[in-house]
Amino acid sequence: MPRITVVPATPERWADMQVVFGGPWNIDHCWCQFVRLSSSDYAKSTFEQRTGLLESQTHQDPVPGMVAYVDGEPCGWIGFGVRSRMERLVRSRTIPLVDDVPVWSVFCFLIRVGYRRQGVAQALLDGLVEYARQQGSPMLEAYPVETNGKRIHGSGAYVGLATMFRRAGFSEILQTDARAEHLPRILMRLDLRETADSAAGEVPTSG
Repeated sequence: MPRITVVPATPERWADMQVVFGGPWNIDHCWCQFVRLSSSDYAKSTFEQRTGLLESQTHQDPVPGMVAYVDGEPCGWIGFGVRSRMERLVRSRTIPLVDDVPVWSVFCFLIRVGYRRQGVAQALLDGLVEYARQQGSPMLEAYPVETNGKRIHGSGAYVGLATMFRRAGFSEILQTDARAEHLPRILMRLDLRETADSAAGEVPTSG
């Protein structure tokens, strides 16, 4: 198995992020702005604006994503953010707001060709869970596709697979009206307050 490391997308990772996104010339990619902007603002945005926004977001708290490396080579990305700041989610008619918990939403994966099916996506998700816990996020929320064992095209899998989130400890909350490759997307959550409370309640023992 390859050696996979996952780190927050801080400013010094910008050059590596560009490699994962297909290079600074990849004008067709959303540069992780599709969910962050409203549909109208995204439609009007230029390539330069999208790349500029992502670079500026690396200076924010929380960072906009996590970067994965295989043996030191940048190869993967997971995008996330506080749901109330994600304009497309705020206005979504297909992915409902469940309650007023300030969840962090997980909404995209990007794995470079040549590094897929090597556990990179799962490592990214696990790395995000640890980062979110360290940063004090109360809860992670995601909207992966439920494949029921079916193979789907990579363009539909960018939102993640429900099985992957289950392995990370997420629980299904409801089936949304959103679809990917004509398959349902499930709203899933991982309550980080429970793990934090458990850790705080541990009683040290002496050997």
